[in-house]
Amino acid sequence: MNRRAFLNSILGAVGAMSLAERADALGLPKTKITRIRYYKTPTDAAGRPNVKQPTFNQSTNVVLVETDSGLIGVGEGGAGDTMEQCAGLLIGEDPFRTDRLWQTMYRAYFYPAGREKVHALGALDVALWDLKGKALGVPVYQLLGGQARDYVECYSTGFPAKGTPKEVAKACVDAGFRAYRISTDARGPVMDRFETVRRVAETCQQVREGVGRDGAWCIDFHTELDMPDAITLANQIEPLRPYFVEDLVRSENPGIYRQLRQQVKVPIAVGEQFGPKWEWNPLIEEHLIDYARVTIPNVGGITEFQKIAAICETHYTGLVPHFTGPISEAAMVHCSTAFSGPVLMELVMGGTRPWPYLKYGYDMKDGKLWPNERPGIGVEVDTAQLQQIGDYRERYQAIPTLRRPDGSFTNW
Repeated sequence: MNRRAFLNSILGAVGAMSLAERADALGLPKTKITRIRYYKTPTDAAGRPNVKQPTFNQSTNVVLVETDSGLIGVGEGGAGDTMEQCAGLLIGEDPFRTDRLWQTMYRAYFYPAGREKVHALGALDVALWDLKGKALGVPVYQLLGGQARDYVECYSTGFPAKGTPKEVAKACVDAGFRAYRISTDARGPVMDRFETVRRVAETCQQVREGVGRDGAWCIDFHTELDMPDAITLANQIEPLRPYFVEDLVRSENPGIYRQLRQQVKVPIAVGEQFGPKWEWNPLIEEHLIDYARVTIPNVGGITEFQKIAAICETHYTGLVPHFTGPISEAAMVHCSTAFSGPVLMELVMGGTRPWPYLKYGYDMKDGKLWPNERPGIGVEVDTAQLQQIGDYRERYQAIPTLRRPDGSFTNW
């Protein structure tokens, strides 16, 4: 019997066991988190070297969660202060109780975590899932339900080719990508609303000719346009059949899509700037968007990604995850592989991997991302090429935390 068949037989036999008994039966070691190390990377999310990164937006900082059994999990994201606070709550904890730890990091200081803190929380959550997969010797997608698809289709942002918009678009789909993505690209510092709409509409026509078939292109309005101009441009390009139109207006008021949805017919993709499920629920439940740009670590890691994906499946909404960094992209491959609905993943710069600190990352071939059999999320980091900026070994004392009689978390 091979390893996978053996694991499946065990999973079938332990369904009625207690949590502790299941952990023992599955071969999970009794282990505790002892140390969390945090590193700054030498490149930004696009792999450009020596670029000064923002504090947390699109952070590619690397976090390692270490245990007394020698297991180490890898994650990506966050900033120093938020990482320190979240990491301090994990010291001494069982790393395999991922949802319990998510609730602790999100709620233990009474105020719900904002997007900055959720970014760090998400990095740690990915590391915990990576650690669990390594403990069982299986890729994370097996823990999420197994493969629902053979590979993950992708669209390319900034495809590395020269030529006219038509020529670059053709080169992109010829390379195997499902779609080529452009943006309004106002080219600042001043944006003339009428010139921008005219120019972008003309570019969209060229791109549509280049891709050669319906749905093989998409556009990001990048929240640059005011609502009247966003509506005008969306309606002008509707006959060109874009796969989706992204971020038509600013993201601070998601409720505006109740009005916007009534005035445009293009498929709408929204959400790369959003956090946990509460921000997503109205948009998805009210069918105000067609694709959720849900991404890791922004939403809070794999634990929260899976819950948002379940809401999407319930309401027939697809996933178009935003690219935030190479380790997070690898984690999203696992989540996307286990999701049965529509998925189109973003890859920047044609998916090339100029991240010298990664021995293994995501697997890209022919414009697609492919699941692999490496344990955990399948990433290996060379820390010798990173700058350590945090080392957390002491547990933080949060404000008083309350548990229900069954041990589950409730607010103080």
